[in-house]
Amino acid sequence: MGELVDGAGDSGLAGLGRTLRHLREKAGKSLGQLAQETAYDKSYLSRLEAGKRLSKLAVMEDLDRYYGSGDLLVQLWKVARHDAFKDKYKEFMRLEATARVMHKLTLGVPGLLQTEEFAREVLSGAQATAGNSEEVDEQVAARMGRQLLLRRDPVPNVRFTVDEYAFRRPAATAEIWHEQLLRIEAVAKWPNVVLQVLPFAAGTHHLIDGSLTLLWQQDGSAVAYKEGNGGGELIDDPEGFLRHRLSYDRLRDLALPPSDSLTFIRGVLEEHRS
Repeated sequence: MGELVDGAGDSGLAGLGRTLRHLREKAGKSLGQLAQETAYDKSYLSRLEAGKRLSKLAVMEDLDRYYGSGDLLVQLWKVARHDAFKDKYKEFMRLEATARVMHKLTLGVPGLLQTEEFAREVLSGAQATAGNSEEVDEQVAARMGRQLLLRRDPVPNVRFTVDEYAFRRPAATAEIWHEQLLRIEAVAKWPNVVLQVLPFAAGTHHLIDGSLTLLWQQDGSAVAYKEGNGGGELIDDPEGFLRHRLSYDRLRDLALPPSDSLTFIRGVLEEHRS
């Protein structure tokens, strides 16, 4: 669309902010008028235009309707959300967003399966202070936006292998944990998703302190992304990828079959209810 503001060299977040300001000025609205007519706080809208905040996707959908800008802001938001992550993860997320096949092994609840409240709890952690609440909001918004890739067209084929540890470490409140378990159960039944639980009975394993993701693109190229306490590593050489694929396959073979994994999840739900 013609309203896209040229921001060569800008971050995605800054480019979105420039476009928001351009659309408002083109509509002849002050920040105060926009706040009054959209019910969003004036200072919040100002920070969005300054490229200092990442909104929730719903805010951009509202503003696209308000300005009659199609899905311009939504599309810019999808680019801008990458700025909520550190640079070393951006290439991985770019590849994840276009992957046709994904295999993921995680110790905790995968980010792609987290509810908003559970994600907020995880991302806040011991750092939760008044001083960084906005940063947490941005990271939560980015994580929720990232989940859209599970439903994009064409839908990717995704396999989750989740350590039993994830189901034995509940959220701080019973309500958040209940909703999180229901979310996992629901997604596990999607036709493009396979979820397997790696039980404690499988014993210790070499990914006990991290996660592993395997991505295949439409053209057949593939990469592995390994993450642990020391940070993340993107492996794109064929030999390295093959080594990590075999590593994943060994652990997947130790996991419960999908049907038994769904039964396991439902059992955890029943334990929680009682």
